Amino acid sequence: MSGAKVKRTEGRRNARIKTMQALYQIDVAGGDTGAIISQFLETQDMSRVDTEYFTTLFRGVCGEMDALDEALGAHLDRPLDDLDAVERAVLRLAAWEFKTQLDVPYKVVINESVELTKKFGAEKGHRFVNGVVDKLARDFRAMELNALGQK
Repeated sequence: MSGAKVKRTEGRRNARIKTMQALYQIDVAGGDTGAIISQFLETQDMSRVDTEYFTTLFRGVCGEMDALDEALGAHLDRPLDDLDAVERAVLRLAAWEFKTQLDVPYKVVINESVELTKKFGAEKGHRFVNGVVDKLARDFRAMELNALGQK
């Protein structure tokens, strides 16, 4: 992590913000994954960002975009391409974290997704994202939910 005094949760939260922004950029303008990572590391203030987590998240989502989009499509009431680019980025990020970052509790993934959408998305987009991410949790974290008595 860049900043030695940054707490793990803050560094990861900031990594999610930067990842969402990088996903937005690649979605809207295209580009090479490695070049975008380099651009962020060189031109953005990454001092309070867990840069290793940022890189892991961004490469992970980009590497599994088709599979993530398919998983998301099962829970959408419209085509993925019709979503706001911020919502699309947040949902892809959440799906990937659910799928691969099993050390991150499902409630953290849901909360971070809602907070990202509140901060960067459309006025009531967080409600939509919350509903979709809640359904994704059941797909990817059924065992975790069952162990906690959630359905």
